[in-house]
Amino acid sequence: MARTASKVEELVSEDGTMEDALEFLLERTEEGTVAWSDVSDELTSGQWGRLIEKGVLVDAEGEGFRVADPESVRETLDGDTELGGIPDAPDAESSWSQWDKLAAVGSVALFAGYMFESVRSPLADALHLFLGPLIEVFGLPFFAVVMILALFTGLYSTLLQANLMDMEIMGAYQQRMKEIQERRKDAKERGDDEAVEQIQQEQMEAMADNLGMFKEQFRPMVWIMVLTIPVFLWMYAVVGFRGDALYPELELGRIVLPIAGDVGWNHGIVGPIQTWIVWYFVCSMCFTQIIRKALNIQTTPT
Repeated sequence: MARTASKVEELVSEDGTMEDALEFLLERTEEGTVAWSDVSDELTSGQWGRLIEKGVLVDAEGEGFRVADPESVRETLDGDTELGGIPDAPDAESSWSQWDKLAAVGSVALFAGYMFESVRSPLADALHLFLGPLIEVFGLPFFAVVMILALFTGLYSTLLQANLMDMEIMGAYQQRMKEIQERRKDAKERGDDEAVEQIQQEQMEAMADNLGMFKEQFRPMVWIMVLTIPVFLWMYAVVGFRGDALYPELELGRIVLPIAGDVGWNHGIVGPIQTWIVWYFVCSMCFTQIIRKALNIQTTPT
């Protein structure tokens, strides 16, 4: 249906009279097939040829021609399909609330914790009140604490993406761009330079609108970073990524990993990327996929 709608839209955009021609053909083909001699009084030879070239009219096994997908053609002409235009780009002022903007500023400010101990230590101390007892009191090994944090961050990341992004609109944008690319390819193949130029202009307008969709995609990311950066800074302080650990009294132990073997948390697994970072991201990716499947949450456009 989507392909037929795209063909009809292209034909109508190239020739405004093609809409009346298609409506006439739909009426005539309800009674059976048609031949050129049956419609020559209403259609021009150019219109007839373009309809056959685009595959809207197809050969009916030697008995004339018929409309390939009359239902889709009718829905497109009636405006019942949403494939007829590019969805409006989200309004940057209305889609991002004041709280979203504050979260964006906060996430940028939190990045300073990776550079300055004066920012990192207070955040780590605040989280240590809740996370420290998991190791000191309950005796959980550090790898298990990292798994708990990965599960927690994966859960709220998935929920934020599902609730703050409109997957239908994003999918419509992607579908529209795909349709434009197909139309441009068809116009190039038939050597229609005027149509290529018009489609390129439409493509540029659609790409400009996609900047709004980028802002919409980034909206849940600022909230994810606000919640995730403090967790990362706590692990950063506990392990002592660059220098001494902030809580040397904690017994972190070691971990056995495939290929790497028995390693410490500061050991470089992939170049400078240390064990604790690799372990966190592996756990986070696994838990995120499980959560999406379990809750049937779609976080990518369809």
